[in-house]
Amino acid sequence: MSATSPALSASRSSRRWRSDVALVAALLFAWLAATAWMRPLMLPDEGRYVGVAWEMLRSGDWLTPTLDGLPFFHKPPLFYWLTAGAMALAGPHEWAARFAPMLGGFAEGLALYLFLRHWSGTARARLALAVLAVQPLFYVGAQFANLDMLVAGCIAATVLCGAHAALCLQAGRPHRRALWGAYALAALGVLAKGLIGFVIPALVLAVWLLLLGRWRTVLRLVSGTGAAVFLAVAAPWFIAMHQLHPDFLHYFFVVQHFQRFAGAGFNNVQPFWFYPAVLALCCLPWLPWLRWLGPLAPAKGRATDPVRVLMVVWAAVVVLFFSLPASKLLGYVLPAMPPLAALIADGLAQALQQRPQRRRWALAGAGVSLLAGLGLVVGLALFPPHSGRELARELAQRHGAGEPVIALQPYPYDLPFYARLQAPVVVVEDWTRQRAQPRDDWRKELADAALFAPQQGARTLVQPAALPALLCGAAVSWLITGHDGPPPAVLTGARLVHAGHDATLWQLRLNDPGVAAALGCAALAATPPPR
Repeated sequence: MSATSPALSASRSSRRWRSDVALVAALLFAWLAATAWMRPLMLPDEGRYVGVAWEMLRSGDWLTPTLDGLPFFHKPPLFYWLTAGAMALAGPHEWAARFAPMLGGFAEGLALYLFLRHWSGTARARLALAVLAVQPLFYVGAQFANLDMLVAGCIAATVLCGAHAALCLQAGRPHRRALWGAYALAALGVLAKGLIGFVIPALVLAVWLLLLGRWRTVLRLVSGTGAAVFLAVAAPWFIAMHQLHPDFLHYFFVVQHFQRFAGAGFNNVQPFWFYPAVLALCCLPWLPWLRWLGPLAPAKGRATDPVRVLMVVWAAVVVLFFSLPASKLLGYVLPAMPPLAALIADGLAQALQQRPQRRRWALAGAGVSLLAGLGLVVGLALFPPHSGRELARELAQRHGAGEPVIALQPYPYDLPFYARLQAPVVVVEDWTRQRAQPRDDWRKELADAALFAPQQGARTLVQPAALPALLCGAAVSWLITGHDGPPPAVLTGARLVHAGHDATLWQLRLNDPGVAAALGCAALAATPPPR
């Protein structure tokens, strides 16, 4: 009996661990998914990335991401693969369209829980996960269909898996599987958004270990097998794209990575202090608990807590890294949320240990954060800004096979998804002027994409002078206009079908009185085609 008791005890402990992790994982995913269906896709980001995933699903080409039928290489494909797969299984709905960020938030929260449970105890892990789960930036970010939360989840999982390997190595315990897992997760991060999926975790782990004086551990984390795992996961897609498009690597790495990071001509220029201010605002109800952390360097004779040092370094590296470029978007700072949640939980635990009566203030802070996140989601559902869902659904009900859909600026990113379009939208604009502009917008994105498929681009991106001939070639055409100016002359005789907040849908029938004459179809038919 005595010989089997340790085995029985280990078996029970393992079952408790599995059931605890399964319960936490289920609750976390249910929390993130509960309201993901409530609101329409928001333009431009959600419409753009979900639109690319819809085209991948519709076309059956799971290799080359396309935006309006043109190769779109701003970002790598992991988001599109996950989103298209979710839509294939669950249908093309908002919940499936937001599966990738939900998965990123889930990975971020679960990785933090597992790491802290192992190295800081179950109570601290649960508290940190609770703090993270009710943060408005984390909660809304996990339901926003762009790439930021997905790569944040990959970065968090990579950092924590690598840190686990380093701590196991220091303790003389098996570490190779965790180390190889970190390399695989870093590769997924690269497929999620590019080089930051590898660079940020490497910076965090290197700075952390050097501050702890463990430079030998840094060297031991460099693994040939890990590098092989990384390349096996990340490299095939990049090699395939380079073979199909020889200019791909320069565009993806030089233009979309280094030039964007170093340049000041891209979108949303903000001051250096932008991200500290954002984090302070989003974590406002929790900030008082940070003062209970105490000094990072303990009193003489006491060992430094490597987990706390990791969390401080992790948050600082992320904030500093993304504060350097002039262009700053809110979602870039999402990888800093897990370490901040862990530090807040650490301070909160110490405060409650010394003064248990402060529990009511902790619950009040959690309630404020929770209501802020839920309130934002509900508000966006009740008053959705920048959405073309209703217009697209109107088009889906009326649109016939083979009838061209033409956008007279701007290009509505969410139109293919909501209207279930099976062919690209023709977009009318002065494209010779747009290809030279440095600033990112829908025009620049489409113009860049056309460089990789010039023949398709010539059919999809049309100059204004070619519009009458295009309209004269179809019995029925559908036109989408913005609200920037008066309706163009080509809409003479068109029927107004739907007027939305940001765009208007028109139907143009050649057999309606005066339409063909207004377009000059007879003169165009008599003009010989250019040789």
